[in-house]
Amino acid sequence: MNFNFLSPVSDLVLAHNELLSAQALGRKIKIHSEQNGIPDLEDVSIAIIGVLENRNDINYIGAEFNLDEIRKSFYSLYPGTWTTTIADLGDINKGESVEDTYFALKTAINLLVKKNIIPVILGGTQDLTYPNYRAYDNLIPMVNIVNVDSKFDLGDSTKPIKNNSFVGKIVLDKPYNLFNYATIGYQTYFNSQEEIDLMDNLYFESYRLGDVSNNISLVEPVLRDANIVTIDLSSVRSAEVSLNQKYSPNGLDGKEICAISRYAGISNKVTSFGIYEYKPSKDDEITSMLISQMLWYFIEGVNLRVKDDDFSDERNYQKFITLIESEELIFYKSNKTGRWWIEIPFLSEVNNKLKRHTLLPCMHQDYLDACNNKVPDRWYKAFRKNCM
Repeated sequence: MNFNFLSPVSDLVLAHNELLSAQALGRKIKIHSEQNGIPDLEDVSIAIIGVLENRNDINYIGAEFNLDEIRKSFYSLYPGTWTTTIADLGDINKGESVEDTYFALKTAINLLVKKNIIPVILGGTQDLTYPNYRAYDNLIPMVNIVNVDSKFDLGDSTKPIKNNSFVGKIVLDKPYNLFNYATIGYQTYFNSQEEIDLMDNLYFESYRLGDVSNNISLVEPVLRDANIVTIDLSSVRSAEVSLNQKYSPNGLDGKEICAISRYAGISNKVTSFGIYEYKPSKDDEITSMLISQMLWYFIEGVNLRVKDDDFSDERNYQKFITLIESEELIFYKSNKTGRWWIEIPFLSEVNNKLKRHTLLPCMHQDYLDACNNKVPDRWYKAFRKNCM
């Protein structure tokens, strides 16, 4: 694969890596260096890519930044009992234009996903989610995006793309490949009523910060159904991050953001994962360590993946049927993991592009609600999207 647009990991980070224990992560992963070039990716499962693009930040001031502190923190951690091979492919530098950077990232993600390698993107501004999404244009028919963010980032699609208004472009730009967009950890006071109404009208999913903090497992099904997971660091409360990173006194705490990262890793469908809006500062150690631990938990999740959604063999699952008014709802429970799905039979009959969404991940609570004559919210929104 041709990755000529990637610059190697800095000598400063490599020198720091040489001082680490032989058991540390940095000594066990493949690293793109000036001396050795891009590593062989034949047995690689996860590839880290830094993207040094921040020109679409609404507060852009022209300051340069790098990801050295994140790498030093991540390399210093110790791996779990992992079977996956990890590579750090270095950075995509700013192109002549933002569109050049987009093209390089889109190309890199497309090539890696085709090779069944999960790209982990470190940025940079969150508008990089747009080229991440466009990398799937010729890979799968429909795409699910989960955004961990305090805001919906819908914005005005008629205006130039920015880091707080990229989703409108994803929704309205051809080809139309987006099936579902979900926001985890949103805070109502950061979102206009128009955006909240638009999320409802498009039957997209949203999970309020308070609900997520009360029950973190609430977000597991939507992450299980995601192809792309993108995290805005502004979703993390100020007490957890360094000075430049502080955004709001309320937000997800360190344990919650790591649990979400782990859920994303465990999902069999997640094929790209991004952490964005990193803003380094002199007291940067706490933010870089938090990002490193998020990466660690994502990789831990990937190593715990279990293929449990094959329902062709009756020995692998239990089937439950409920009746709500005149609608028959069919649930499946995996015997391997205990995870639940709900069937949406009409999707494959109406629109071939939606065939892969016939089984929708859900929770045991959704089955209990159906037994009490309550239609599960995820099922209803998927039904309505199909009718639009």
